[in-house]
Order: sequence, then structure tokens, then C-alpha cells
Amino acid sequence: MDSAANPSDKRVDDSEFLEMTQQDAVQAKMLRQSLEHLASGLGGPALKEMAQEVLSGRMGLREAANVSAYAEEAVQQSAPLAEKWAAMSDSEREALAAEGERRLEEERRQLEDERRAESENRSGTKSRHDGRGWSLY
Repeated sequence: MDSAANPSDKRVDDSEFLEMTQQDAVQAKMLRQSLEHLASGLGGPALKEMAQEVLSGRMGLREAANVSAYAEEAVQQSAPLAEKWAAMSDSEREALAAEGERRLEEERRQLEDERRAESENRSGTKSRHDGRGWSLY
């Protein structure tokens, strides 16, 4: 199913990711990035296939989570992370959580800057029909 890696293939819009993240655009963006990493093969062949299916829009993320082969692989791949988390002290966990919050805030600022720039670009361009600057001569 490597055809999903073809850029000409259909890509799922962000509405599914927004639904999964309770309409948080930054978390939706990070979810998409995570799926893109998995689609590159970082999590092994089963998670690569799952991510490609979701990113192409052929399968929803909730639906993919219910496929036993994908779920089993996700559990297997996450086990070392869970063990590492369990071995951390409370202060290490707090530091890691704080770093995650900083990253989310940085992503939020970046998204706001992008939206502001887009808005300024749109408002700065004249419409063909706005009547300003028109002259018969």
C-alpha cells in the first residue's frame, strides 16, 4: 500500500484530526505530523500502512485503532516508552510534561503568526471589483 506515499494521492483534511483533538488546531497539526512520521516507516510496516490509510482518507483514525493488527503493533511499539515513563521520577515526568507544554505553546504562536500573515496578505490585496484606483484615463 505504498501508493499512499504518492503526493498526488488524496489527503485527508484536518477535520478528522480536529475532531480527535477537541478542535485544537495545534494538537491536530501534531497528530498529522506523527502520522506522517509513522507513514515514513518509523514504527514498522503495520503502523506505516495504518498511517498511510488514515492520511489518504481511506480509513478513519478511530477505525484504524480497531484493526487488531494495527492496535497490537501500536501497543508493542509503545511498550518501551511506557516502561521508560514508569521508571522516571516524578520530577522527570514533570519536566517532560513542561517541555511538552512549551512545545505546544510554541506551535500555537507559530500557527497564530501564520494565520495573521495570511489575513494580512488577504486584506492587503485589492479585489478586481473593489473600485479603488479605477480611472477612465
